Amino acid sequence: MTANPLQLDFHDEFGPHKIIRIFEPGLGLYGALVVDNIAAGPSIGGLRMAEDVTIEECFRLARAMTLKNAAAGLPHGGGKSVLVGDPRMPVKHKEDLIRAFACALASEQSYIFGPDMGTDEQCMAWVRDEIGRAVGLPREIGGIPLDELGATGFGLMHSVEAALPFAGLSMDGARIAVQGFGSVGMHAARFLGEKGAVLVAASDSDGTTANADGLDITALIAHKQAGGSVGTFAGGRARGRDDIIAIACDIWIPAARPDVVTMDNVDQLQARIVAQGANIPLTEAAEKQLHKNGILCLPDFIANAGGVICAAMEYRGVSETSAFAEIADRIGHNTGEMLSRSEADGKTPRQAALDMATARVRAAMATRRWSTF
Repeated sequence: MTANPLQLDFHDEFGPHKIIRIFEPGLGLYGALVVDNIAAGPSIGGLRMAEDVTIEECFRLARAMTLKNAAAGLPHGGGKSVLVGDPRMPVKHKEDLIRAFACALASEQSYIFGPDMGTDEQCMAWVRDEIGRAVGLPREIGGIPLDELGATGFGLMHSVEAALPFAGLSMDGARIAVQGFGSVGMHAARFLGEKGAVLVAASDSDGTTANADGLDITALIAHKQAGGSVGTFAGGRARGRDDIIAIACDIWIPAARPDVVTMDNVDQLQARIVAQGANIPLTEAAEKQLHKNGILCLPDFIANAGGVICAAMEYRGVSETSAFAEIADRIGHNTGEMLSRSEADGKTPRQAALDMATARVRAAMATRRWSTF
């Protein structure tokens, strides 16, 4: 591990409200929590596990959650937690780390754990067992399993559906490419495919598979869930992992790590819509360049809010059916409002979305005794 990656020297009018670093060298535990803003209510945000996470990434993700919750009209602020480690480590060691991390944050009532990259419903069950404060739980203990059901991918489909008229596209026959065929990417492909879209390419950390005539989404999901790499799928032509960026399509979905599209590769994209399934998958400069290139870019905190909307509904005991109805309504409405404002005001979709979300955060902050975060 590099020397102390969990450092951050930044603040603005919205936060961060609190930064907590957790170290337990004997257990190999290096983690952090960033609670960005709690003006609207306790923060909800996922626990991310990766070998290269930093406090800067944690903060950027926490800020994305502040904006996401505000844009969705939820009574929650934004937070995020990270653990340094390989999520494929032996299950017992992973369980020990997550339980110890949860215990260390037991008194932090301003933060509600959820699943994220490298963690899942089982991990949230461990957190709940320790401190009783987690969402995205297994169905057996009263949760709405976000990854199993594909809540984020479901919301992404509704965001794309609302955006299609603004790009002069229809869903029937629309060609989609998914960068990061994990829980978000595969469910987004599944829901879009059910609406008539055609998956022409997908990638994971090991490679890309492509077929201009369309990939069998059901078969690809089964192949991936059985432990296979996307690049070894028999129904497509194997290509390099990063080749996914340059594959021609109508809808390109980044659903993996942050900053996968930068100024170094942004001009390779050949799409009409970029729908951000991951959080902060594009650098700020790259997103502005997409706008200049005439590509409609749906910001992360609007397009992929399905998971946190579902989590917030679960936290209140709402049924699975009602939670998914809320996802469809809130994301469809917000995408349409964002793009209408963007066209009317001559702003990028992200700036229009930021205007919507920050206005709601400021309004929430104005109701508090201390008008801070």
